[in-house]
Amino acid sequence: MRSVQLTVVFISIITICGCSKFLDIRQEATVPAIGMDYTKAENIFLPVSNAYAKMRSNGAHGFAYIGAFEITSDNADKGSTPEDNPPMAQFDNFTFDSSNGLINELWQSYFDIVSAANNALYQMPLFEEAMQGEENKLYTRQCAAEAKVIRAYSYFNLTRMFGRVPIIDKLMSADELANVNQAETSTLYGFILKDLEDAISLLPDSYSKDWAGRINRYTAMAIKAKVHLYLKEWDGVATLTDQIIASGKYGLIPNFREVFSIDGKNSRESLFEIQSSTLGKTTGESTYLEYAYVQGPRGNTPFNMQGWGFCTPSQKLIQFFEERGETVRAATTFLYRGTLTPEGDSIKKSCSNPVYNGKVYTPSRYNNWSYNGYGFDQNVRVLRYSDVLLMYAEAKLNGAASGTHSGYTALTAINEVRNRVNLTLLSDVTLQNIWDERRAELALEEDRFFDLVRTGQAVAVLASRGFNQNKHNVFPIPATQMKLNKNLVQNPGYDN
Repeated sequence: MRSVQLTVVFISIITICGCSKFLDIRQEATVPAIGMDYTKAENIFLPVSNAYAKMRSNGAHGFAYIGAFEITSDNADKGSTPEDNPPMAQFDNFTFDSSNGLINELWQSYFDIVSAANNALYQMPLFEEAMQGEENKLYTRQCAAEAKVIRAYSYFNLTRMFGRVPIIDKLMSADELANVNQAETSTLYGFILKDLEDAISLLPDSYSKDWAGRINRYTAMAIKAKVHLYLKEWDGVATLTDQIIASGKYGLIPNFREVFSIDGKNSRESLFEIQSSTLGKTTGESTYLEYAYVQGPRGNTPFNMQGWGFCTPSQKLIQFFEERGETVRAATTFLYRGTLTPEGDSIKKSCSNPVYNGKVYTPSRYNNWSYNGYGFDQNVRVLRYSDVLLMYAEAKLNGAASGTHSGYTALTAINEVRNRVNLTLLSDVTLQNIWDERRAELALEEDRFFDLVRTGQAVAVLASRGFNQNKHNVFPIPATQMKLNKNLVQNPGYDN
């Protein structure tokens, strides 16, 4: 574990982007040298803003992220060219080991987020003590709740990836960080659930449009539902997803393509997105991430309509869509070379790969950043309302007795998802129906690999690609981190 990365010294604040209020926050490295003024209400959000900004790293939600969370699945191939980036190719064929630099980047990036969240949690009581009005005091507690959700989300990903990692829940010295032990997976999930439970009771239901994209109570509920899903705690899943459905605050956008458009960012279908924007500029603050760019059409022209071409849809995914009669979702999910998009962009026949991820397609009129800019304004859709519906359906089909306020059943929930994309409504529903619907609906959204693992399908689906059930349900603890912290124990099947 990088002690430098995890030892927090509050010397700078980074902003997130995506709406005007976020853009008003003080920019990186402009905190006065004398330190934070805890008497000023306008400073309260700054430490939380830093935690949001850490989520924009390319490790947490960029290149390494798509490798571990999507290219490992049967939905995607590495893409690009055969010789490009051997560490990424290792995700495609399960040959990665503890020396893989992208895995180390994931570890570092998510612990960086944890570190920033811990810093915010340290700062909030100082603000609360200095504030005079009760409204501002309440706001400090809400911001602390936001930081807890960010920390819980980061630990959820760390736990899914590595199984056992250290719990860092406060500011620590470098020496302390170099000696922490890993927590058991069950302990980690307990820690995650407590953070989320604490936050749900404090967070507001929503924010004004100026603060679109901030974590609210329903974000925390949806993340907590997903944690219960992985623990097979079906009543917990059903209770939370039912409350989200019954609230009436979320719904499916009729046009599936719009969900993944720039105008569709932070829509009523969205419960959690990682914000990314060029702020309408051609140069300046790096308030964007390159999640979409690294998946853009390789070798395309003009220059602002091309990317690195990684994470391309697999032939198995294309065949799966064809066999299901998918047309609406296919038209958005697959971006073929030699075609013209509905928005008027040409994907040239000369592109390196036959097909690309259409869910990150960004029309040329948005791509104005000086050195390229393809997709810099695209958010990462982490949790959508359709996922909530399908989690609810899975929980009810697994016998959940709770979750009755919405009046939904497993069948009505899955059919709502199918109806949006003009598929025949089901008269009965099975678990395989739900799992298949998740695959089709959430394809290339970094969900499939861990779905296969949690449902026990991974060995049957991925064995031909090298997946070993006794090894690859988790990733190796990075060798770099084991050198920094001698107390870390390697996961079974991997060398140190």
